[in-house]
Amino acid sequence: MSVPVRLLSEDDADAWWSLRLRALREEPHAFGGSYEEALETPLERVRERFRQPESFVLGALGDDGLLGTVGCYRHRGLKERHKATIWGTYVALEHRGRGVGRALITRAVEQAGAWTGLGQIHLTVTTVNEPARRLYRSLGFEVYGVEPCALKLGELCLDEELMLRRL
Repeated sequence: MSVPVRLLSEDDADAWWSLRLRALREEPHAFGGSYEEALETPLERVRERFRQPESFVLGALGDDGLLGTVGCYRHRGLKERHKATIWGTYVALEHRGRGVGRALITRAVEQAGAWTGLGQIHLTVTTVNEPARRLYRSLGFEVYGVEPCALKLGELCLDEELMLRRL
Protein backbone atom coordinates (compact mmCIF):
# COMPACT_ATOMS: atom_id res chain seq x y z
CA MET A 1 0.00 0.00 0.00
CA SER A 2 1.38 3.40 -0.97
CA VAL A 3 0.84 5.95 1.76
CA PRO A 4 0.97 9.65 0.83
CA VAL A 5 3.35 11.57 3.09
CA ARG A 6 3.87 15.33 2.97
CA LEU A 7 5.52 18.13 4.87
CA LEU A 8 3.15 19.68 7.37
CA SER A 9 2.89 23.45 7.83
CA GLU A 10 1.42 25.85 10.35
CA ASP A 11 -1.91 25.33 8.60
CA ASP A 12 -1.80 21.72 9.82
CA ALA A 13 -0.99 22.63 13.43
CA ASP A 14 -4.48 21.94 14.82
CA ALA A 15 -4.74 18.50 13.20
CA TRP A 16 -1.17 17.64 14.13
CA TRP A 17 -1.62 18.73 17.74
CA SER A 18 -4.79 16.68 18.05
CA LEU A 19 -2.92 13.58 16.83
CA ARG A 20 0.07 14.39 19.06
CA LEU A 21 -2.18 14.62 22.14
CA ARG A 22 -3.76 11.30 21.20
CA ALA A 23 -0.30 9.74 20.89
CA LEU A 24 0.78 11.03 24.30
CA ARG A 25 -2.47 9.84 25.90
CA GLU A 26 -2.58 6.37 24.28
CA GLU A 27 1.15 5.55 24.26
CA PRO A 28 2.70 7.19 27.35
CA HIS A 29 5.55 4.66 27.31
CA ALA A 30 6.68 5.79 23.85
CA PHE A 31 7.33 9.51 24.36
CA GLY A 32 9.43 11.70 26.62
CA GLY A 33 6.64 14.27 26.76
CA SER A 34 3.55 13.70 28.85
CA TYR A 35 -0.09 14.19 27.96
CA GLU A 36 -0.68 16.22 31.12
CA GLU A 37 2.15 18.65 30.34
CA ALA A 38 1.15 18.91 26.69
CA LEU A 39 -2.36 20.02 27.63
CA GLU A 40 -0.79 23.17 29.12
CA THR A 41 0.96 24.06 25.84
CA PRO A 42 -0.51 27.10 24.05
CA LEU A 43 -1.36 26.49 20.38
CA GLU A 44 0.94 29.36 19.37
CA ARG A 45 3.89 27.44 20.82
CA VAL A 46 2.76 24.39 18.83
CA ARG A 47 2.70 26.51 15.66
CA GLU A 48 6.28 27.69 16.32
CA ARG A 49 7.44 24.11 15.81
CA PHE A 50 6.58 24.46 12.12
CA ARG A 51 8.68 27.62 11.74
CA GLN A 52 11.99 26.24 13.00
CA PRO A 53 14.90 26.25 10.53
CA GLU A 54 16.30 22.88 9.47
CA SER A 55 13.39 21.12 11.10
CA PHE A 56 10.26 19.50 9.73
CA VAL A 57 7.17 17.54 10.63
CA LEU A 58 5.73 15.03 8.17
CA GLY A 59 2.24 13.63 8.07
CA ALA A 60 0.85 10.49 6.46
CA LEU A 61 -2.51 11.30 4.95
CA GLY A 62 -5.62 9.26 4.38
CA ASP A 63 -9.35 9.70 3.99
CA ASP A 64 -9.54 10.14 7.77
CA GLY A 65 -6.98 12.99 7.78
CA LEU A 66 -3.65 12.43 9.51
CA LEU A 67 -2.86 8.74 9.95
CA GLY A 68 0.56 9.28 11.48
CA THR A 69 3.34 11.76 11.96
CA VAL A 70 7.09 12.09 12.49
CA GLY A 71 9.37 15.05 13.18
CA CYS A 72 13.05 15.69 12.57
CA TYR A 73 15.48 18.47 13.42
CA ARG A 74 19.10 19.16 12.64
CA HIS A 75 21.46 19.83 15.51
CA ARG A 76 22.60 23.44 15.41
CA GLY A 77 26.04 23.53 17.00
CA LEU A 78 29.03 23.78 14.69
CA LYS A 79 30.38 20.46 15.98
CA GLU A 80 26.98 18.74 15.81
CA ARG A 81 25.57 19.89 12.46
CA HIS A 82 26.39 16.49 10.97
CA LYS A 83 23.56 15.00 13.09
CA ALA A 84 19.78 15.09 12.95
CA THR A 85 17.25 13.57 15.33
CA ILE A 86 13.94 11.93 14.47
CA TRP A 87 11.29 12.44 17.13
CA GLY A 88 7.59 11.96 17.79
CA THR A 89 6.93 9.03 15.48
CA TYR A 90 3.33 7.90 15.84
CA VAL A 91 0.81 5.98 13.76
CA ALA A 92 -2.82 5.84 14.90
CA LEU A 93 -3.68 2.37 16.16
CA GLU A 94 -6.34 1.76 13.50
CA HIS A 95 -3.78 2.43 10.73
CA ARG A 96 -0.90 0.28 11.98
CA GLY A 97 0.33 -2.69 9.97
CA ARG A 98 -0.28 -0.93 6.63
CA GLY A 99 3.16 0.56 5.98
CA VAL A 100 2.39 4.01 7.39
CA GLY A 101 5.33 4.02 9.81
CA ARG A 102 7.69 2.74 7.11
CA ALA A 103 6.53 5.48 4.71
CA LEU A 104 7.01 8.18 7.37
CA ILE A 105 10.49 7.11 8.45
CA THR A 106 11.63 6.52 4.86
CA ARG A 107 10.51 10.02 3.86
CA ALA A 108 12.06 11.56 7.00
CA VAL A 109 15.43 9.98 6.16
CA GLU A 110 15.16 11.24 2.55
CA GLN A 111 14.13 14.75 3.65
CA ALA A 112 16.87 15.07 6.27
CA GLY A 113 19.41 13.48 3.94
CA ALA A 114 19.02 16.48 1.61
CA TRP A 115 20.63 18.76 4.22
CA THR A 116 24.18 19.49 3.10
CA GLY A 117 26.79 17.89 5.32
CA LEU A 118 24.42 15.67 7.27
CA GLY A 119 26.13 12.37 8.14
CA GLN A 120 23.82 10.58 10.55
CA ILE A 121 20.28 10.46 11.86
CA HIS A 122 19.52 9.53 15.47
CA LEU A 123 16.40 8.35 17.27
CA THR A 124 15.46 6.66 20.52
CA VAL A 125 12.92 3.91 21.11
CA THR A 126 11.79 2.25 24.32
CA THR A 127 12.90 -1.35 24.56
CA VAL A 128 9.29 -2.46 25.14
CA ASN A 129 8.22 -1.13 21.72
CA GLU A 130 9.20 -4.16 19.66
CA PRO A 131 7.27 -3.23 16.47
CA ALA A 132 9.03 0.16 16.27
CA ARG A 133 12.41 -1.40 17.05
CA ARG A 134 11.93 -3.91 14.22
CA LEU A 135 10.87 -1.15 11.81
CA TYR A 136 13.88 1.05 12.58
CA ARG A 137 16.31 -1.86 12.24
CA SER A 138 14.74 -2.85 8.91
CA LEU A 139 15.35 0.71 7.67
CA GLY A 140 19.06 0.65 8.51
CA PHE A 141 19.12 2.08 12.04
CA GLU A 142 21.60 0.42 14.41
CA VAL A 143 21.67 0.37 18.20
CA TYR A 144 24.72 2.09 19.64
CA GLY A 145 23.68 2.12 23.29
CA VAL A 146 20.91 1.75 25.83
CA GLU A 147 19.91 4.39 28.36
CA PRO A 148 18.63 2.65 31.49
CA CYS A 149 15.45 4.11 32.97
CA ALA A 150 15.33 6.84 30.30
CA LEU A 151 11.62 7.35 31.02
CA LYS A 152 9.80 6.80 34.29
CA LEU A 153 6.05 6.26 34.51
CA GLY A 154 5.17 6.09 38.19
CA GLU A 155 7.40 3.29 39.48
CA LEU A 156 7.94 1.78 36.01
CA CYS A 157 11.36 2.45 34.46
CA LEU A 158 11.64 2.23 30.67
CA ASP A 159 14.98 1.75 28.99
CA GLU A 160 15.58 3.37 25.59
CA GLU A 161 17.71 2.13 22.75
CA LEU A 162 19.82 4.83 21.15
CA MET A 163 19.85 4.24 17.40
CA LEU A 164 21.49 5.87 14.42
CA ARG A 165 21.61 5.54 10.69
CA ARG A 166 24.66 6.73 8.84
CA LEU A 167 24.05 8.45 5.53
